[in-house]
Amino acid sequence: MLQEIEQPKTNAQEGVLTMNALESEAIYIFREVVAQFERPVLLFSGGKDSITLVRLAQKAFWPAKIPFPLMHIDTGHNFPETIAFRDKLVEELGVELIVRNVQDAINQGKVIEETGKYASRNMLQTTTLLDAIEEFKFDACIGGARRDEEKARAKERVFSVRDDFGQWDEKNQRPELFDLLNGKIDLGQNVRVFPISNWTELDVWSYIESEEIEIPSIYFAHQRSVFLRDGLIWSAEDEVVFRAEDEVVEERIVRFRTVGDMSCTAAVESNADTIQKVVAEIRDSKISERGARIDDKRSEAAMEKRKQQGYF
Repeated sequence: MLQEIEQPKTNAQEGVLTMNALESEAIYIFREVVAQFERPVLLFSGGKDSITLVRLAQKAFWPAKIPFPLMHIDTGHNFPETIAFRDKLVEELGVELIVRNVQDAINQGKVIEETGKYASRNMLQTTTLLDAIEEFKFDACIGGARRDEEKARAKERVFSVRDDFGQWDEKNQRPELFDLLNGKIDLGQNVRVFPISNWTELDVWSYIESEEIEIPSIYFAHQRSVFLRDGLIWSAEDEVVFRAEDEVVEERIVRFRTVGDMSCTAAVESNADTIQKVVAEIRDSKISERGARIDDKRSEAAMEKRKQQGYF
């Protein structure tokens, strides 16, 4: 379980933590965030990457509790398994959870909900996120994005500065030479921080396996009511996912490699029902995990445009 953290072992001769390099880097980044910023927050979706961040944060500040809240920007279209896991986790850890809902922004007329075959609330999260940052005056938002996920994310620094409108300028980023992280920001600016930026999907899964971290059941192979569209497998277990009359529901054994808004996240056929099988499957996979995220396929630069507007 996530709350069961042992004291890190040390090398008596060298006086250093005997951890793997990626873990050590991430812990260093977490400690730099707390040292350099006044009001950090960890953006938590209930997915494998943000769960990994929670474990790393625990290790970074053990035996004290995680010294910042978790925040979930809830689209209202999340997989039920993910929300149930989120609530169970924060109760076990005794950490503060802030939830802000996209539905509130829709009700207030700040954003307009999409309709039609490819409608999704994923892009609408930006407004809710920026409002929450302003509400709580957060100056550092810690996220689980990784450079191997998508080419726009590959451009970002570990400390990625956003202007006072929440926007990201990919052409005006600070150098991060020799692991020096500059957290100095002007009034109104904030920083997105990516402690596992240098990790791969396989790194994350291998870490989950080695640390015996609990994750939502949706990541493992299970029987599910689904339908096919555009060569992808969509969940038919909730009406928020648009389904045409000619799209037939069937039962398949599937799992989800990435967990986002249900209306833009497809499943993959799989028999990987244990963490060991998932790791083996990822090791042999030739397809990116975000290949099943339809929101990334809207245009060649879909993710980059969303990030420029303030997205995670």
